[in-house]
Amino acid sequence: MISKSRFVPVLLLALVLLGCGPRRTPAVPSSRSFPRVEIPSMYTDADSRVKWLASHFWDKYLDTTVTSWATDSLNGVKPLDLEKEMGTYATLLGLVSVADGKAAVGRYYSSLQDYGMANPSSAVFREMVRLTGFYLNDPNSPVRNDDLYQSFAAGLAGCPLLPLSERDRHAWEAQMLDLNHVGGPAADFAYIDINGRRGTLYGVEAEYIVLIFGNPDCSACTELMESMSAIPSVVEMQSSGRLKVVDIYIDEEVSEWRAKADTYPASWINGYDCESAVNGKHLYHIRAIPSIYLLDASKTVLLKDAPEERLLQRLGSL
Repeated sequence: MISKSRFVPVLLLALVLLGCGPRRTPAVPSSRSFPRVEIPSMYTDADSRVKWLASHFWDKYLDTTVTSWATDSLNGVKPLDLEKEMGTYATLLGLVSVADGKAAVGRYYSSLQDYGMANPSSAVFREMVRLTGFYLNDPNSPVRNDDLYQSFAAGLAGCPLLPLSERDRHAWEAQMLDLNHVGGPAADFAYIDINGRRGTLYGVEAEYIVLIFGNPDCSACTELMESMSAIPSVVEMQSSGRLKVVDIYIDEEVSEWRAKADTYPASWINGYDCESAVNGKHLYHIRAIPSIYLLDASKTVLLKDAPEERLLQRLGSL
């Protein structure tokens, strides 16, 4: 009699030697490291290498010819790892020109849609749409960029993988994001300042203009005021007249805004949207405050809805 302790190894040995029963298909692996692309050696200077990487960042990950990963995974990459890579990608886009960044995002979106069409049961398409929106479009993201996300939203507006209602929403979003884009003219509007004087954005004369849509009760707005006041070069630019700061209140409680006028630095132009045109006529797409723009003397947009850090860095380089 064969004891129970010997039965299992004996049976396994017999199966191996005799090949009994049908062979099982090896399990499909469910995870891997993010597949990184290699920059061709012909790109030697930093600018060309960054530009190439921004354009080809997702090539291996969204390769539709690779089907060896479990369909219920994020193409073999763990969710947290994929999110980290999206953060890296969004940061990378900030290192190239707006034109190159838009081209890179357009190429990425095209690859993502192709992947989604080839793998309709995969969660990759939906998750990457979510992550792209989180990094490039969320008002709280330090690497948000309206101009770059506009290219992505425009792609989603015509995406066959989405229901019509979602496509319509993204079409409206793309239209709003295209307002006051970098390199184009800022929309003009009228305001009344704290002293009751009427003015317009285009009536403000300076080499550079920081346009802020804010609120005296906004803590982030207060932090921005303090940060700008703490940088000697920025203060000097304002003192010399090279730089003017225009802070516009766009809410309806004008009496409350007046009551807190001393919140703002005296050197700033502090006014309210007297015609309710900024939001009412969709002159600007403002999702959260402060919404910050940097303009040049001709009112061309240099920075659009920029995070505070990006504004201060740019001002420091002027």
